[in-house]
Amino acid sequence: MASSDLEAQAKEAFIDDHFELAVDLYSQAIALSPNNADLFVDRAQANIKLQNFTDAVADATKAIQLDPSMAKAYLRKGMACIKLEEYQTAKTALEIGASLASGDSRFSKLIKECDQRIAEEAEELPQQLVDKAVVTSNNLPTASSKGTPTSSTKPKFRHEFYQKPEEVVVTVFAKGTPAKNVVVDFGEQILSVSIEVPGEDAYHFQPRLFGKIVPSKCKYEVMSTKVEIRLAKADAVQWTSLEYQRGVPVVPKANVLSGNQTPSYPSSKPKRDWDKLEALVKKEEKDEKLDGDAALNKFFRDIYKDADEDTRRAMSKSFVESNGTVLSTNWKEVGLKKVEGSAPDGMELKKWEY
Repeated sequence: MASSDLEAQAKEAFIDDHFELAVDLYSQAIALSPNNADLFVDRAQANIKLQNFTDAVADATKAIQLDPSMAKAYLRKGMACIKLEEYQTAKTALEIGASLASGDSRFSKLIKECDQRIAEEAEELPQQLVDKAVVTSNNLPTASSKGTPTSSTKPKFRHEFYQKPEEVVVTVFAKGTPAKNVVVDFGEQILSVSIEVPGEDAYHFQPRLFGKIVPSKCKYEVMSTKVEIRLAKADAVQWTSLEYQRGVPVVPKANVLSGNQTPSYPSSKPKRDWDKLEALVKKEEKDEKLDGDAALNKFFRDIYKDADEDTRRAMSKSFVESNGTVLSTNWKEVGLKKVEGSAPDGMELKKWEY
């Protein structure tokens, strides 16, 4: 059967509200005419009726790639993204479509709705983060929890992901796939990966993501064994899964100390003013009353501490050369000759041999 005949049957099925049949017929027509943008945009409309919004976004995006001037494709993408709460992505698509169909009031109406939703999200986000942070891991649903409806077709390529504080890295293991056959698009909270394999059904992976991303900072690279996709997180939150699941809380990122920071802990002990204690000790040492040799040594230390350079040189030279028996402060006298030692009365001065 020709592609045009299948398309006509699909339109009749859609008019009769047989949306699943319409999607199936459009898919058969697309297999025969894969470059027909009208088929993709009409299948997107049928998917919207079935509430298969991620599939609808993928179809509309493909139609835009095939025919960037098709205003209807931007309208379908905008409508599906609104249903997915992808308001910024929807607004961007609708604004482009409005520029291509200035007389269509549907674009301005939907753009206004996006602006309202974006403003509401901006007001609600801080409170949502506070509320969701108190939910413990015991409240998280199991892997069997129902998420966003996706295609039941078994994926051709395996994929996995891991995350860093600022990004999520998704890997699709498509070995030996040429870069020209890979198309990756980023939305506000959606990822679209399409891989065309000659002679086989195309691979489509269009999950609604767990959290929001910054499309302009996202990137991908096609390697010999895989396609590596880097998603820049819009918020510093921990993703508990790659795909969005209703009811799963968004956990704010924990504050991490930098390498030169140390944690501080509360203490019941009073804090000590060490500068004040040091000043108090110095004052006590100064006011301390000494006698005998201790008083004499302190007297000489005070002289040396407050003396000028010549006086200090005289004291050091006389003390060393006299073997500790003479202490002079007169550099003019000491500097001219060696200072001879003198023993106290009744004692004899001896020179030690080393």
